[in-house]
Amino acid sequence: MAKEEALMNNQNEHSGDKPFKIKRGRVDSLSLYEITEHELVILENGSPFSLYLNFSLLLLTTATSFLISLLTITIDSDRTYTTFVILVVVGYVLGILLGIIWWRTRQSVSEITKRIRNRIPPEEQAEAENPTDQESASEGESAANKQNQADA
Repeated sequence: MAKEEALMNNQNEHSGDKPFKIKRGRVDSLSLYEITEHELVILENGSPFSLYLNFSLLLLTTATSFLISLLTITIDSDRTYTTFVILVVVGYVLGILLGIIWWRTRQSVSEITKRIRNRIPPEEQAEAENPTDQESASEGESAANKQNQADA
């Protein structure tokens, strides 16, 4: 034990870090949720299927702009006119297909979090939020309040 204290004091002297004060408020209960790697990736980046939506919107707006160009100006070259028509048709077809794929495969972050929260039954969550021993909880809160007032 003495060796550990000497080692810790030695490390503190060489680290140059100043000691810091830790303030802690008491928590009556804590709910831990386990999540899968896939769920974590979705929470970090959003659904990977949102890329379908992005390309769908890109293609639909591009097709719309080319359609407006076809309807508002006169194009003398047949090759340019054909290119614009092909871009409009391909843009709308692919945009609609990607939009349908996105609609069928979408998973929102709120759905994922709802699924994670449902892993703890609502009865257990209610018990954790409302402890049965109210007296000990109020004693703990008053002790924490006194400690916080003393620290301030």
